Amino acid sequence: MSEESKVNRFFSRPVMIGIFSILLFISALLFVRDPLFQQSSNGQWLFLSIPVEFILFGLTLLCVALFHHYVLQVALTGLAVILTYKLSFTSFDVVAHIHHEWAIVVNLLGLLVGFAILAKHFEESHIPEILPKHLPNGMAGPLVLLCITFVLSSFLDNIAAAMIGGTIALTVFRGNVHIGFLAAIVAASNAGGAGSVLGDTTTTMMWIDGVSPWDVLHAYYGSIGAFAFFAVVASIQQNKLQTIIRAEGSENHSIDWGKILVVALILVGAIATNILLDFPALGVWAAIFIGAFIRETAWHEIPVALKGSVFLVSLVLSASMMPVDQLPPASWFSAFILGFVSSVFDNIPLTKLALDQGGYDWGVLAYAVGYGGSMIWFGSSAGVAISGIFPKAKSVVFWLKDGWHVAVGYVIGFFIMLALWGWEPHEKHKIEKGESHKQPSTEQTH
Repeated sequence: MSEESKVNRFFSRPVMIGIFSILLFISALLFVRDPLFQQSSNGQWLFLSIPVEFILFGLTLLCVALFHHYVLQVALTGLAVILTYKLSFTSFDVVAHIHHEWAIVVNLLGLLVGFAILAKHFEESHIPEILPKHLPNGMAGPLVLLCITFVLSSFLDNIAAAMIGGTIALTVFRGNVHIGFLAAIVAASNAGGAGSVLGDTTTTMMWIDGVSPWDVLHAYYGSIGAFAFFAVVASIQQNKLQTIIRAEGSENHSIDWGKILVVALILVGAIATNILLDFPALGVWAAIFIGAFIRETAWHEIPVALKGSVFLVSLVLSASMMPVDQLPPASWFSAFILGFVSSVFDNIPLTKLALDQGGYDWGVLAYAVGYGGSMIWFGSSAGVAISGIFPKAKSVVFWLKDGWHVAVGYVIGFFIMLALWGWEPHEKHKIEKGESHKQPSTEQTH
């Protein structure tokens, strides 16, 4: 592709419409003296009593939801516009902000790309090819496949777990996969990662930001409760449509234990350097380079993973510039609502906003934003990945109609989690030396 074609593709019509709409809004703020625009006592510009930063951020997320093929361009444009506004109309100190955020950004970028390499090593270990021959017949078959997806997502990225589950389903059901079961694969991958700092980008962000892995673990109360409902319903749907057809040739594969060793090294490296140096990405990449001497590494995965990672980091940086003091107070109800919001808007920036605001029970939030995105196919990266294998999944109507059990499971799981654990918010998750781990809570729900 020529350089001119690349430029034309980047600045395609839908992207230009989105850019023009956002710039038009800023122009209105600059030149139109309208009573809808107000300036608060602290110098904060408001539109209909909403901080302008949130309007710009909301427009960016809306464009991400509408223009799925141009998300990187939209995210970078939104970041540029928000930064321009902050520098032009507020006392924003960009140097101090970079000093505060650089470690989170570098770690997140390093972990996202590094976990893509980890997922490729696991895929090439032949375990995904061997698993189908162990699936039982009848309704138990799809149910076990969902269980496998759930477990894999606890230590693999949820995208990788969903892709493995979807690829196995494509094989054992000969391509005849119910949309409700596809929604369940996505839900299982998101639910499985919700309680693990290695299993989902949102929980990894919490971990990088100083939240203890133990403080998200109780998200599994909700995940398991939701799984017990949606997995059974989806397995019945799939078994009625198409039973398992045994894959041929899986017995010819043997597990590559060298690849599994590399996967283990990467996971141990992430945990060790986060504990010792507060920099998990360093351990991940040290393990990747060591692993390259043990087994061949798929370096060609880096450009693809980097593109998706830059998109997510752009949204995180945009979210980091929001005036979080203007958000509704953290509560179990606001966390519950964020689960539904994450089905429409990307859960990564929502998590960043919550981390900056503080006052959340991180396990409850991890379940809400992690699992909540499963309710619509584009609400999570796992759903977008599955739709690449099964284009029929890109219908919001059919996803909601056939995958209704995912949304119901979210509600069931959330209130099971509250009943078993309660709401125990952490006012401050970045613990300084000498401070107690959990701050006093003003709101408890048991």
